[in-house]
Amino acid sequence: MKIHLLAIDCQNDFCNPKGNLFVPGADDDMSRLSKFINRVEKKIDRIHATLDSHKVMQVFHPAFWINSKNEHPNAFTVITADDVKKGVWQTTLMGLRTRGVDYVEALSARGRYPLVIWPYHCLIGSWGHALIPSVSDAIIQWEKNRKRMADYCVKGDFYFSEHYGALEAEVPAPEEPNTMLNTRLIKALQEADVLLIAGEALSHCVKATVEQVADSFGDENIKKFVLLEDCCSSVGSFENIGKNFISDMVKRGMRIERSTDYLA
Repeated sequence: MKIHLLAIDCQNDFCNPKGNLFVPGADDDMSRLSKFINRVEKKIDRIHATLDSHKVMQVFHPAFWINSKNEHPNAFTVITADDVKKGVWQTTLMGLRTRGVDYVEALSARGRYPLVIWPYHCLIGSWGHALIPSVSDAIIQWEKNRKRMADYCVKGDFYFSEHYGALEAEVPAPEEPNTMLNTRLIKALQEADVLLIAGEALSHCVKATVEQVADSFGDENIKKFVLLEDCCSSVGSFENIGKNFISDMVKRGMRIERSTDYLA
């Protein structure tokens, strides 16, 4: 029985109350997750840890957009295709304005999340980008004790796309391989007999990643999925998205467990 752990975006900006995009409850989630890894480390064959990795000038950050008053949007502003067409919001860099319209329209056409402007978060090389220490320490200890290497999966560094799911950007760009379907990660996850899932945020990156993996695996393999429900939380005011995601995935075959009970 090969047991893999998929730890999604367990980073300071999401999981520490001082983080720029703290997910309520994530600090307690990570405390439970680190204890779980320590408790069952001999049973975990592989650990895959995703890392949201961004720059200041990205399509979902305030600096990327500007209005007629030379003001940048506030965090949590939703920018629609109509907003961009009418010039309510335009890309700060003049040469990208046509692409800005195309991008927001592509999001809608693909049935993805609307474009939300997030606080600057997970900036590459910053404190917020790093794994929260409790989980980092647990993974390092697992590596030392099991004589194995964790699989770190960087996502989200292309400036013109959001990248909630670990397997593919919201709007893939063929000229940027990192935005395209991550077949290497799919192959690695397919080796698991049980795929444990934890991380942040349930309403966004956990949801998108699990749905992408499920669609790549096929419904007959979703029975491998075990969501550690006490090791993930939703972004504030997006709780219904997280609840609906769990309900939908359970119907497809995913199991729900608590870290304190599973493999006890």
